[in-house]
Amino acid sequence: MSDEITRDKFDRVLTKRDLFVLAVGAMIGWGWIIQTGYWIDEGGVDGAILAFVLGGVMVSVVGLIYGELASAMPYVGGEHVYSLRALGPFGSFVCTWALILGYVGVVVFEVVALPSALAYIVPGFNAVQLWTIAGEPVYATWVLVGGVGALVMTSLNYRGIRPAAQFQTILTLIIGLAGITLVIGAVTNGTSPSTPPSSGVGMSGVFTVAIMTPFMFVGFDVIPQAAGEADVSPRTLGIIIPVAVSVAALFYIAVIWASGQSMSGAQLVESPLPAAAAMERLFDSLLIGRIMAIAGIAGILTSWNSFLMGASRAVYALAESGMLPEPLSEIHPEHNTPKNALLLIGGLSVLAPLFGEQMLVWIVNASGLGLVLAWVLVTVSFFVLRRREPNLDRPLTLPYGRVFGVLAFLLTVFFVGLYLPGAPSALSWPFEWGIVLFWTLLGAGMYAISGTSSTHERPVTEETDN
Repeated sequence: MSDEITRDKFDRVLTKRDLFVLAVGAMIGWGWIIQTGYWIDEGGVDGAILAFVLGGVMVSVVGLIYGELASAMPYVGGEHVYSLRALGPFGSFVCTWALILGYVGVVVFEVVALPSALAYIVPGFNAVQLWTIAGEPVYATWVLVGGVGALVMTSLNYRGIRPAAQFQTILTLIIGLAGITLVIGAVTNGTSPSTPPSSGVGMSGVFTVAIMTPFMFVGFDVIPQAAGEADVSPRTLGIIIPVAVSVAALFYIAVIWASGQSMSGAQLVESPLPAAAAMERLFDSLLIGRIMAIAGIAGILTSWNSFLMGASRAVYALAESGMLPEPLSEIHPEHNTPKNALLLIGGLSVLAPLFGEQMLVWIVNASGLGLVLAWVLVTVSFFVLRRREPNLDRPLTLPYGRVFGVLAFLLTVFFVGLYLPGAPSALSWPFEWGIVLFWTLLGAGMYAISGTSSTHERPVTEETDN
């Protein structure tokens, strides 16, 4: 694949602010609204915060690795470009396909989360039960709203990255204000109810929360995916990544602490929207709780927007390299977007509400494994390129790069281990491992059909072009 070809197909229109809100809006989407009660119930306030500190440290270190790589290779496709250069076609496909599992997982999560939020706000929203899956009813209203939402979000991204970025800025501001309001309520009206500390539930509770953190933090890597559309210097591109991760980590920790000041984890977990219930209790106002739920809907849309964008670019990059069917690399002549990749992911997301609310947990855990696996391979690519190409132009060069690389590798491998059989937080069979197995077989089949491994070379950069 030639990066010259890839670069020329996209316009560089994204500003520093656009990139920052794309990443932060992706990371602080909907999960904090519906999962806060579960986190506190499983690990207590202290344990849940510890889990997010562990996840935040891992993602921050990985974000620094990404920063150096993104500054050296600021092209559409991000991880695909780095791993293709370092590991060759097969390694790059495994890395990027695992990442796409995570991205598509977020998109599907948000499709189901949208009707879940409306069910909290709109009385009688759950209407016309169709069937049940894993004991959870599937309503026609959920299928309709989720499907329409998928069509609208796909259309927004189809029409260009600039309108999608502007949409993201407005909604991220709403989320930030909601989080600040929640913390103010906890400071002024919080009662510090008794919740089990981490020692009370054991480290298994901490790890149960910790395996969800990669899914919550994913979003910073949308920046590398859209790097070929960014109108910023390579060094600035690299710096934005760890900054966005730090902001998201602080947001999650603040929300967990603030929610824990409203009621116990056992009480919070009973609410379909624990963060909104916490807001309602802290301000003793049903209206403010409903407003918090609306902020949650903004979070749904920011994550949905970012990951639809990121997933489509990752699919495009694989297709451009010949690793997926060629039509997926087609660019819209007017809107300059990867049209068929967007339509594919949008089409898959329309089907998500058919599987009900229980699918949220399955998707979070299965997709988290794909994300962390991709981060492991990006870290390996960092080491390979440091050794093989020490003179590669790196506008953002990490000091003590080997130390950061080793730390990132150990942390990501540790997190992969949390998903595996035998771990207290292992993925469940058949649903979660079934998702992973289906995705693996689908990727293997598409890779084999495309016949990439013998026909494509590692990408080149501007330095090697010259």
